Amino acid sequence: QVQLVESGGGLVQAGGSLRLSCAASGPIFRTYAMGWFRQAPGKEREFVAGVIGSGGSTLYADSVKGRFTISKDNAKNTVALQMNSLKPEDTGVYYCAKSRLVVRVSERVDDYNYWGQGTQVTVSS
Repeated sequence: QVQLVESGGGLVQAGGSLRLSCAASGPIFRTYAMGWFRQAPGKEREFVAGVIGSGGSTLYADSVKGRFTISKDNAKNTVALQMNSLKPEDTGVYYCAKSRLVVRVSERVDDYNYWGQGTQVTVSS
């Protein structure tokens, strides 16, 4: 059973930065994708960013492209999400997730079968 634990969330002013981290209980193999999703109150969970392989293959939601960067360290079993130029609409609970066996990064919730408990990110105006 894979366990994922997120950290790094908090309250930040618009334009500021936060770095989220996800610690996995076991190795993150290159045949699985790691992703970050977020969920605002009353909305469905949405894809934010994902990475697969050695870390060179990434995918970002259009809303965060150019502002967020996902990275992973297989040796340390960690995945990070660097969030810059934060906007109030970035507010939500951010979840780290591990995918089923895939060959490319997926933005579909159903392609991920392990989830962390989430960490709250609040961006004030």
